[in-house]
Amino acid sequence: MATVRVAAVQASYVLMDQQATLDKVAELTGKAAGQGAQLVAFPEVFIPGTPIWIDTRPIWDGDETWFRLLAENAVTVPGPATERLADLARDHGIWLVAGVEERERHGGTIYNTVLYFSPDGGLAGRHRKLIPTGAERTVWGMGDGSTLTAVDTGFGRVGGLICWENYMPLARFHMYAQGVDLWVAPTLAPGDGWIATMRHIAQENRMFVIGVNPVLHIDHIPAGFPDRDRLVPEQYLSQNGEWIEEGNTVIVAPSGQILAGPVRQREETLVADLDLGEVPAARRLLDPVGHYHRPDVFRLHVDTSPRPPVIQTRLAGGQPASLQANTTGEAAGQA
Repeated sequence: MATVRVAAVQASYVLMDQQATLDKVAELTGKAAGQGAQLVAFPEVFIPGTPIWIDTRPIWDGDETWFRLLAENAVTVPGPATERLADLARDHGIWLVAGVEERERHGGTIYNTVLYFSPDGGLAGRHRKLIPTGAERTVWGMGDGSTLTAVDTGFGRVGGLICWENYMPLARFHMYAQGVDLWVAPTLAPGDGWIATMRHIAQENRMFVIGVNPVLHIDHIPAGFPDRDRLVPEQYLSQNGEWIEEGNTVIVAPSGQILAGPVRQREETLVADLDLGEVPAARRLLDPVGHYHRPDVFRLHVDTSPRPPVIQTRLAGGQPASLQANTTGEAAGQA
């Protein structure tokens, strides 16, 4: 396995502004590539930013205008935003991992998604967060097992989970079983407890881990943002301070040793050279899906089929029909 230089970009987005945030992604990607990075990772839902109102005030309390901005600036796959990200990956010859808020072209639900772009400009992977956490369920839908996949980069296998998905042991095990060497965990999670989680996961699967967060100060919110004063009330600031998202980006070795970070309360790109040959060497003592697993005792069943809202089929006469899943999982209209 090769040594790979990675960059974890902790930065502020331009809240609910897809184009301005993409401009920032382009600038920061270029700088990271200029430092020799072969893989550049951006935080959870970086494009077009975190719907911070779900934490700063009561949910569904006058958030219509903000949610409209979110829907209008969300990323469709494929679409202009993914084309630009693909171009960045190709132009710089890098692997680009970016957290986005994704909306189906003709749908209203927003998904918390991570996209993987290859150096040839292809979309190599897409993962939708399985379970939004807490108030996140007021803005994001649920993913399914079809996007729980790792990506073969040539220098190693890359995969991961989003934020508190990393606390789902069965999801981790399924990803481990795909031979992940480099784990990317875009997140919003603050604090030392999260750093302990990143170190635990690195040791659990004997792999490198990149935890990458956004950072947002009250002054980063554009002056013309709708109802800006109501978005982040004074009471919230007095209780939590002016860093709405303080960052927590870190890079960890298979031993659990911290290689870079954690960095907080500032924009900074962490760069590290990772010798992926350390991964199989570390697994000689513990391989959680190999010699340190007991498949005769434990078995994991994973449904990786996509779960679309409508399944199309054809009747015997060749006429198209739509079978929509009901709440029991049976086709509508069938016994």
